[in-house]
Amino acid sequence: MSGSFQIKGNAPRLKTVWKLLFAVFVWGLSFIATKRALIELHPVVIVFIRQILGLLFLAFVIIKQKESFTINLRKEKWIISLAAIACFHLWIQVTGLQWTTASHTGWIVGITPVFMVIMGLIFFNEKITFTQTTGIIISFFGLIFLVSKGDLTSLDFIKNKGDLLIITSSVTWSVYSLASKKATLTLSPVITTFYLFVIVAVIIAPFTINQKNILDVVNLSFGGWGSILFLGIFCSGVAYTLWAQALSEMDASRVGVFLYIEPFVTFFGSWLLLNEQISILTLISGLIIIGGVVIVNRK
Repeated sequence: MSGSFQIKGNAPRLKTVWKLLFAVFVWGLSFIATKRALIELHPVVIVFIRQILGLLFLAFVIIKQKESFTINLRKEKWIISLAAIACFHLWIQVTGLQWTTASHTGWIVGITPVFMVIMGLIFFNEKITFTQTTGIIISFFGLIFLVSKGDLTSLDFIKNKGDLLIITSSVTWSVYSLASKKATLTLSPVITTFYLFVIVAVIIAPFTINQKNILDVVNLSFGGWGSILFLGIFCSGVAYTLWAQALSEMDASRVGVFLYIEPFVTFFGSWLLLNEQISILTLISGLIIIGGVVIVNRK
């Protein structure tokens, strides 16, 4: 009896783990898909199409779950601010990928939890422990080691504007995460994200819809369409839905641990799919960054 009970009890947890692994795997490959799409499309076009495809998928999920699309923007005014932050974040991240590698991007984005702790201290007076401070120092050492390519004696070690933009996008995502944490939204995660996508698409539409961009989309190659569909449907749609479901089935602290896998997916994926030259120095730098992040989040 006890053995049978244990199997039934673990079955939902195993299903949740697979959802998380799939979501993290897809997000790890998102930087690679973006690099491929950038060959044929302007950054803002990629962001726009990704939002449109993502919101279409989420609309399907909402209809299937028989949820209501009703929203009171006056009551949920936070969602407009969140959308503006998300829009800026996506734009500088995709733009930064034009000048840096997908593997660098994966490691740099991995440091976001460290920026979240720092932002919490600055804006919300959240306490930082000695252990967290140690983790922050280690992560930043790994970051400097990564962008300087090991030349710590150089005063202008950040020579790649792509790396700078990705670091900035990591900061903006930490701002978004803290803002969404403090926001008084009463909507479900899927509904919230659906309207975030709608507002972001509305914000960037005037900068996107023109003859040149339309022709670029119409003339997309098979590989270009594959990248865009992957970003919109899988990264913005499927992965987020699975992640939201997992958060309702498992503690947030346990769910967050799976994000440590994402940079490794990007690192090896960029080598296999983009033929990016990856070095031991890059791997060591990334491991130092993730090690520091683990220490920062250690309870």
